[in-house]
Amino acid sequence: MADIKQTAKLAKQISSFAEAHGGAEGQIAYLGQMGARIVLVGEDGEWGDLVAPTYALAEEAVKQSGITVHEDFDGDFANKVRTGPYEWTRMAGIQLGGPSNG
Repeated sequence: MADIKQTAKLAKQISSFAEAHGGAEGQIAYLGQMGARIVLVGEDGEWGDLVAPTYALAEEAVKQSGITVHEDFDGDFANKVRTGPYEWTRMAGIQLGGPSNG
């Protein structure tokens, strides 16, 4: 029962994101024992992510939401992501010892 509720909640969040951003596409990444990460990219270039407790639950939530799912986060799909100063600063802080965002 909890899985059904969790799946419905995730599907609703995915659908809401898609509605707010002119549509969306996604990719599911396995996180090991932590579950699975659903990366969403809107048609407007905005992006976000959700974490599901299992990969199967993530797959079902994405299926229920009706968005297009990609096997990999690359190519034309990755090029849709619009990043700004926050993301570049954060990436530099993590990878190059740059300023933190906290």
